[in-house]
Amino acid sequence: MIRSEIKSIISQIHPLDIEEAEHIVFAEKWIDSGAEIFRIAKPATPDPHLVAYFLLIDQDEQQLLLVEHKKADLWLPAGGHVEHNEHPRETVSREILEELGIEANFLSEMPFFLTITQTTGMKDKHTDISLWYILKSSVKASLQYDDREFHSIRWFAANEIPILQSDPHMSRLVQKLTLHNILPIKKG
Repeated sequence: MIRSEIKSIISQIHPLDIEEAEHIVFAEKWIDSGAEIFRIAKPATPDPHLVAYFLLIDQDEQQLLLVEHKKADLWLPAGGHVEHNEHPRETVSREILEELGIEANFLSEMPFFLTITQTTGMKDKHTDISLWYILKSSVKASLQYDDREFHSIRWFAANEIPILQSDPHMSRLVQKLTLHNILPIKKG
């Protein structure tokens, strides 16, 4: 039941480009194959497995929050592995409490972006199939980040994001956010 629901939400993502369209088709076929989609053993079994990212966005200040992830050694959205038979939206609600100490305030209940990424910076490299959710927040929000996972957290304007030290799909995500007027690029 949850597999068909996850496939349904994936099929409703409007792709930015050919690459995202290909990732969506791959993810749908992967789910249809009957392969295990949830990580069932740490660090990376099975490979690939499902991840739910979330981006906190302050639309008034036109900024988004990234975390300086210790294992990946990159500036990433917060998030985590989707637990067995867990809806990815529930993953976001669970992870935001664990990682930032606040409740999830979804801009949309649906994921905004889907990517397939080979992890970096860790010895147990694997492939994440990631659903990216957008959450509303404020740069003034009191966030208590998990210092076991993150060196730090920081709000960025779209044109300040350290693209080369981030997820390889970050520039495409920023492009999609800009096209949808969710995170405009500040002028000046």
